[in-house]
Amino acid sequence: MNDPKYTGQEFKVIGSRVKRPDGIDKVTGRARYGADMNAPGQLVALMLRSPHAHARIKKIDISKAEKLPGVKAVITAADLPDLTEGNAGLFDTLENSMARDRALYDGHAVAGVAAIDKSTAKKALKLIKVTYEKLPHVTDVDDALEDDAPIIQPRYATEGQHGNLINKGEFGQGDIDQGFAEADVIVERSYKTGQTHQGYIEPHACLASVSPDGTGELWVTTQGHYSYRNTCAQLLGMDIAKLKVTSSEIGGGFGGKTHVWMEPIALALSRKANRPVKMVMSREEVFKASGPTCSTSMEIKIGAKKDGTIVAARAECRYMNGAFPGMWGTLGGMTAFACYSIPNNKAIGVNVLCNRPKVAAYRAPSAPMMAFGVESTIDQLSKELGIDPVELRLKNVAREGTQAPYGPVWGPIGIEPTLEAVRDHPHMKAKLGKNQGRGVACGFWFNIGGQTCSDLNIGPDGTVNLTVGTIDVGGARASLAMIAAEELGITYEDVKVNIGDTSSLGHNDTTEGSRGTFSSGMAAIFAARKAVDVLKERAAKMWQIPVESVIWEDGSARANGKEHSNLSPLTLKDIAKKAGSTGGPIAGHHEATAEGAGVSFASHIVDVEVDPETGKTQILRYTVVQDAGKAIHPDYVEGQFQGAAAQGIGWALNEEYIYGKDGRLQNSGFLDYRIPVCSDLPSIDTKILEIPNPGHPYGIRGVGETSIVPPLGAIGNAVSNAVGVRMYEVPMSPPRILKALDEAGV
Repeated sequence: MNDPKYTGQEFKVIGSRVKRPDGIDKVTGRARYGADMNAPGQLVALMLRSPHAHARIKKIDISKAEKLPGVKAVITAADLPDLTEGNAGLFDTLENSMARDRALYDGHAVAGVAAIDKSTAKKALKLIKVTYEKLPHVTDVDDALEDDAPIIQPRYATEGQHGNLINKGEFGQGDIDQGFAEADVIVERSYKTGQTHQGYIEPHACLASVSPDGTGELWVTTQGHYSYRNTCAQLLGMDIAKLKVTSSEIGGGFGGKTHVWMEPIALALSRKANRPVKMVMSREEVFKASGPTCSTSMEIKIGAKKDGTIVAARAECRYMNGAFPGMWGTLGGMTAFACYSIPNNKAIGVNVLCNRPKVAAYRAPSAPMMAFGVESTIDQLSKELGIDPVELRLKNVAREGTQAPYGPVWGPIGIEPTLEAVRDHPHMKAKLGKNQGRGVACGFWFNIGGQTCSDLNIGPDGTVNLTVGTIDVGGARASLAMIAAEELGITYEDVKVNIGDTSSLGHNDTTEGSRGTFSSGMAAIFAARKAVDVLKERAAKMWQIPVESVIWEDGSARANGKEHSNLSPLTLKDIAKKAGSTGGPIAGHHEATAEGAGVSFASHIVDVEVDPETGKTQILRYTVVQDAGKAIHPDYVEGQFQGAAAQGIGWALNEEYIYGKDGRLQNSGFLDYRIPVCSDLPSIDTKILEIPNPGHPYGIRGVGETSIVPPLGAIGNAVSNAVGVRMYEVPMSPPRILKALDEAGV
């Protein structure tokens, strides 16, 4: 019953385009987001943040702020003792949430205030006097590895390598040197990508309340309320079971709300003030003090035979981690050549510290940067060889049985079908005009499973509540309701999906790695099947026949065998109505660590037009082809494809953190950090392919991240084709394009 293997079954609900369950609440303003919760007697909390990129904190005087009428609590790092017991990751979170001996980036929090209103809290911040000793800073990933660069985190420095180089992830197979020796054509290039923010509209927000008895509650916008609970409880010395975390609706996250930021400070202020505390980041704080993605610098080298067979490839990419180490380089190294079958390959991802905010995930973290370099180089290789860029990719594409550069052997995968669909798509045959160019690129993402727990309860009227612990960031509630309805044989409208708080279910991992529908979908399937077993038992009791003689079909219990032909089917509603007299409530429960997450591939086509006078790029047409495994709700799947592509377009053309020589962020708002708006984008065309994942009963693959991977490379290739000059850095903003044209004498 709990076999996760693909079944190949026919579906009645899955694959339809049902109404989304959250639509009305969201368009009418009834949905409650992070800042929408209030509590009697709540205080307003604000943070004092460092104005320096790197500075020693010599003294903090909070005495005047504490005496200000209306101020109920002021805290600094002195109020947050180190309870991490040597856990380096936890200590990083503690230090990031409140600077200790040094402020490590512009915007690093140094003190927090809770007061009766925002005006009083602002006045209190001005009364806090911090004595800083400015220190040398570095914000560029390559500069951070220079001999004279300041060391950001001495505790991570390793003898024999630069103090800001944390580690390297190396992946690959074969003999690189031999491979390049066999190549007829070698292309070697260097690239850079800027640091970008996820651009979610809703800022970080929470309402914290801690009682004198040590219990606490946290209402928060998050992608993982269980991980927030565990982290906050450990940092504050609370029992995990005594901290209840409830997730609000989420106004975008894309990986940026997988990390704890100011929540421990809100809880600490509440504990000190003995009052509920509400904290909402400003947009400037979101940009300066929450987690953007990495900026990168890389070298890519690819060699091929004259017939187009790629025989060797090497990538080395330096990932700027901010002031705290992550695994970003490792992820990038794993994804670099995953789309291709190259006998000799090596990818190296390097993690580097700088005086910038702690980096967070951003939709397939680390993969878009590496793909920009690899896909740009493959396009240049195709020109050197005189081979069509799509055909070159198809000649070297990974297939079932290919060993991935990071180890596993691929099962059924969709990269070749996506490229064939691109080759045959009408988009590829459309004519281009003056100053226009077309680009293609491929992308890969892993997807994960993880710990999942769900409860399915059938009410006396036959309607169903499914409670899950994975945050709905992209339509999971609709998809999970469809899955439960499919298993039970009832209508979608009869299922209501709820996101439980941390006290209502066992641990659920954070919604990241495109795991939501995959893992909770699997849990919903098995919880529903357990409920069906109970329904069959109850039907057997009502009929007074052996349960072995009962089958479940189309939402009803049916008595099997000629001897029971006089017994009419019992619907789920019939059985639920009698639950009280046949054994009590009817429910199904499932918990597991979901495994078998199917990898995901996509191929994109884009047409652009570049104004040679201004350098402005207009996206004319965009097509996404991606393998979804099985599209549970095609509308949501298409939306994920389109949303990821739109974010990739912004990354490729406009978005970038800009730091001044003083190490301070200069564009900490949407006016100067420009994300795409509707007028910047065409209608993004999508094509869903379904190559079932053998590790899931319905064949599901995660779909939310993969399509942010190809846009940088696809647009880079299109812009380069349009202007006749290769672009090596993103974003490809108008000034960069004009500079490239000028340097090339065009």
